[in-house]
Amino acid sequence: MPQRIVIVGSGFAGFWAALSARRLISLNPEAAEVDVSVIAPDANLVMRPRLYEPNPANMSAPVDDVYRACGVRFIYGIVDTIRTADHEIEMVNRAGVRSAIPYDKLILAAGSRVVHPNIPGLSDYAFSVDQMEDAVKLDRHLQSLASKPPSKARNTVVVCGGGFTGIEVAAELPARLRAILGDEEDFRVITVERNQDIGPDLGSGPRPHIVKALEDLKVESKLGTSVISLDAEGVTLSSGERIETLTAIWTAGVAATPLTTQVSDKRDNFGRLHVDQDLRVASAKDVFAAGDAASAAADDSGHYAKMSCQHAGPLGKIAGHNAAAELLNVPAIPYSQPVYRVCLDLGSAGAMVGGGWDVNVQYSGLTAKPMKQFINTTLIYPPKANAADAFAVADPAFDGSDPAINHPTLNRFLLENGIPI
Repeated sequence: MPQRIVIVGSGFAGFWAALSARRLISLNPEAAEVDVSVIAPDANLVMRPRLYEPNPANMSAPVDDVYRACGVRFIYGIVDTIRTADHEIEMVNRAGVRSAIPYDKLILAAGSRVVHPNIPGLSDYAFSVDQMEDAVKLDRHLQSLASKPPSKARNTVVVCGGGFTGIEVAAELPARLRAILGDEEDFRVITVERNQDIGPDLGSGPRPHIVKALEDLKVESKLGTSVISLDAEGVTLSSGERIETLTAIWTAGVAATPLTTQVSDKRDNFGRLHVDQDLRVASAKDVFAAGDAASAAADDSGHYAKMSCQHAGPLGKIAGHNAAAELLNVPAIPYSQPVYRVCLDLGSAGAMVGGGWDVNVQYSGLTAKPMKQFINTTLIYPPKANAADAFAVADPAFDGSDPAINHPTLNRFLLENGIPI
């Protein structure tokens, strides 16, 4: 009877965990048979980093052919129960049928969700770009604005949160609104951030570039205040100001999948599971965590993996490799990702690329835009449905850490476009 690696989630972490595990298994054909299964609602890799863009319904790539080519079994379903003591999970399939699936090794890679605090009207009136269905709902709403009579509320969009996602959403909105409402319409895009600075988690280096880009785009920033209530016709701020709007977009804060609570009580402030260098959960030795479910040390200097695809892919590769390695009795690979880079889209004002944990700006404006577009449209997409190609990219040693650094395809692109590496 084969041993089983079960992966919960088919986002960037789950996808690469599956391919990495199968890669190692393929390199050890003489070892005991190991089955790799992925459980998720559908076999599409959602390009979550792109959901702030227009036409989000197209921001996914089917991966069932890749899974089949690599020998991964995909199971359509939603996991809602994990019993670590019994080494099994429970899932519900698309027909509503519940079943239990045993595992020898479990990789929890079920991602994260935007946090909805208990703010009056938030659940009823706010849009988001968190998941595919959220972004599609927002896109349809924005398109519908053209059929409504002009008004201050129709022509105003409030972005609730001035962090990474909020900035990308706000910077993209002027072009989206112009395409929908026309150049002759006056519209406002307003970012509300409770901190005194825009992009508080990005540090001081990128801030002048972000501020200038938003000013050039005529995006307003209301800092040091927060949204305290929402209704069908506007939002109210903690400063007492009321902004009339039909479109409030919530981008403030994320939390790991609630499934982490069924694995261990040792979690960080985001609900992520504390893991060791092998990405194993200490209190559940046969459970690994990856992506947004894992609180993993990225280096020896106190830096931890961010909740982003930049870290999800490498985390998935290491978790998949190590889960299989233990069953195959081969050495594990400790997770390490000391190189960090930020690539922030600034709409028609360009982009900003910074390196290091303190984000030293390396490229900005229109010079940085092709890098962001290349990463968004090419680099993060899955490989072809060919085992040899997929396994090559799934190697945990591939690219070292950040896929935007020392990547041969990206470097060739930069050289061809005259952008210094």
